Amino acid sequence: MIEDWARERPELDTTPLEVLARLHRSFLRYSTRLTTSIDRHGLSVAGFDVLTALRRSGAPYRLTAGQLADSGLVSSAGVTLRIDRLEKDGLIVREREADDRRVVYSRLTDKGLATVDTVFAEHLDNERRMLGGLSPSECRQLARLPRKLEESIVDSDGEPTAPTA
Repeated sequence: MIEDWARERPELDTTPLEVLARLHRSFLRYSTRLTTSIDRHGLSVAGFDVLTALRRSGAPYRLTAGQLADSGLVSSAGVTLRIDRLEKDGLIVREREADDRRVVYSRLTDKGLATVDTVFAEHLDNERRMLGGLSPSECRQLARLPRKLEESIVDSDGEPTAPTA
């Protein structure tokens, strides 16, 4: 791709493609493997996100829809759709706050806890295999660089992305 653009538009600096296009392709491959692994358990990636957020919260493994949304998932409405599915599958239950009936928690059931523990362990094994071609030192370096990349992307938000007329 880089050679093609260099031939077709030699005046353009295609250096960003060497980083960002490769990251994008890597992400697509990662995403496919992640989805395949989670699908085997009858879960969606979105549902898995909810289950892992609940598991990370610690016992009693319960959060409100707002807390789940704040954990970086999606809007409260989007979380509610995920919760509906997980509740139907017996992985979570909804519980009302005793002191304020307006507050509703989603809590992992025993089945949900067992499921998320199994799927998350498999998820980490899958990711470990994907990183198998890297040394521990390369993994540490690679873990630091995306943070810098994200900061660079955020810092560029104020700049125009294309020439304006």
